[in-house]
Amino acid sequence: MVNSQILLETKLVSEIQGTFYVPSYQRGYRWGKDEVLRLLNDVYSNGKKNYCLQPVVVRKNGDAYELIDGQQRLTTLYLVYRYMRDVNPFFDEPAFKLVYDTRDNSQEYLKSVDLSRRDENIDFWFIANAYETIMKWFEEDKQIRVLHIYEYFKENVKIIWYEVGESEDAIGLFTRLNIGKIPLTSAELVKAVFLSSEGKAKKGRAKQEEISLQWDNIEKELHNDALWYFLTNRTNTRYQTRIDLILDLISDKPADNREKYYTFFKIDELSKSMTLDEIWRKIQQTFLILKDWFENHELYHKIGYLIASEKLTLQEIFGISDGKTKQEFRGVLDSYIRDSIAIQGNYSELSYEKAQDRKRISKLLLLFNVESVRLNGENTQWFPFDKFKYDEKGKVAWSLEHIHAQHSEGLNTQELWKEWLGKHIASVRAVSHDDELIESMKTAIDKPDLGGKEFDDLQKKVTSLLSVQGNTEYLHSIGNMALLRSDDNAALSNSAFDVKRNLIIEMDKDGQYIPFCTKKVFLKYYTPSEDNQLHFWGQPDRVAYIKAINKVLKPYLAEEILTTEEA
Repeated sequence: MVNSQILLETKLVSEIQGTFYVPSYQRGYRWGKDEVLRLLNDVYSNGKKNYCLQPVVVRKNGDAYELIDGQQRLTTLYLVYRYMRDVNPFFDEPAFKLVYDTRDNSQEYLKSVDLSRRDENIDFWFIANAYETIMKWFEEDKQIRVLHIYEYFKENVKIIWYEVGESEDAIGLFTRLNIGKIPLTSAELVKAVFLSSEGKAKKGRAKQEEISLQWDNIEKELHNDALWYFLTNRTNTRYQTRIDLILDLISDKPADNREKYYTFFKIDELSKSMTLDEIWRKIQQTFLILKDWFENHELYHKIGYLIASEKLTLQEIFGISDGKTKQEFRGVLDSYIRDSIAIQGNYSELSYEKAQDRKRISKLLLLFNVESVRLNGENTQWFPFDKFKYDEKGKVAWSLEHIHAQHSEGLNTQELWKEWLGKHIASVRAVSHDDELIESMKTAIDKPDLGGKEFDDLQKKVTSLLSVQGNTEYLHSIGNMALLRSDDNAALSNSAFDVKRNLIIEMDKDGQYIPFCTKKVFLKYYTPSEDNQLHFWGQPDRVAYIKAINKVLKPYLAEEILTTEEA
């Protein structure tokens, strides 16, 4: 639990006052050119918009503050103020100063940086380099930049003031902060507001404990991956605590905003016009709205698809829902779903061989899977968005798979050739009595040095035997495409339909997740029984498959998908 003696607020940089004592357990100033420039550029590029620097953590120590975390930022701000004062003597001196437990010379050196003395000790070296970096940055447009930065510090740029009680173990807190055990996220800071001494005075101890328990329960519920990936569809790299997601929604944080403390800053602003109880109710209500979407079978699938397909963000959907009845909300969601799969022309014209077409086919088949699950069994099945998620690099876990592969690509080693032949023996045996071909395959597998030409000849015979003869234009069309996990796709690539079918059945037996419609494809659910050739994927199968897609997606398709033959 957060220390109840915490004082937490935001302060304009110009309002930082007092003496900050840097204890002996901390190293000296160590920011380099990159860190100094990043601070100056961030402040300057942000202009007159509100901007919040990272927390300064202090403990009251007599008439001074023990500076537990933030020495690097405060020293840089002090040097910037010192430079601006040198340029414009009408500006005030810095309203704060830094003193050191074991670095008395550093305190004096800060007051009047002498670049010629930089080599006297390591602290002087870093301070002098930082000051020189500041000078060069301002030189680009000195007078304008000095006026702007001074103004921004006075009106727009804030720090988060995190003051702990005098009984706090300062060394322990410094250690934990610096090894990342308790990073001060926006969520931790907002929680501290509710559980601080100020919050306690306003709400009482019992209410404080109730909020703490409810806060932890929300965090715990958001660790249900089914709920979390329905809302985010991303691996958990962006949030250190998951309740940050709720706070981001309340603060209306833009999806592309990477300012670490944007959310805390916005909620701090809210506290000027709302009581802490009102803000807490808003947090609870927002979470309950998301949970209601998660538990509503129809909304779950429609919202989940729009987030998974990256048509809309959760923030955008949350904004759309505001002030609408559920019926109106569903209508808007349907409109966005239709728009998400709208293309110029017909889906029958798309080809796997074109990267942009692959994305369009993938999105359509994702919707086909989601809607098929939604419409199946009267709410008894739910599409698992936690299995269809993006990794840290933005790569989705599923990809397109050819239902039947007639051309083997990427097979360029003897090991891969032999593996391919071994996988296809059972299928060759199932569809023919060509014992001679089977023996040739076995002999090739046993050879210590299998030649490329021999494999190519065998591969062509096997593929011809396991393929429906005739038009091959369908190979890269939507009628020959299904979604599969990327890892599984790699294991199945280059195989004929019958081989893939057998492997998918084995995966299913082993408990691996096979997308709903992909399983139906390989188990021939869509093909009428009179046309069902169990070991092949042919024209009747493709026609039945596309008819099923058209039927399920009728509310969203601008026109029916044609088969390759019709197109």
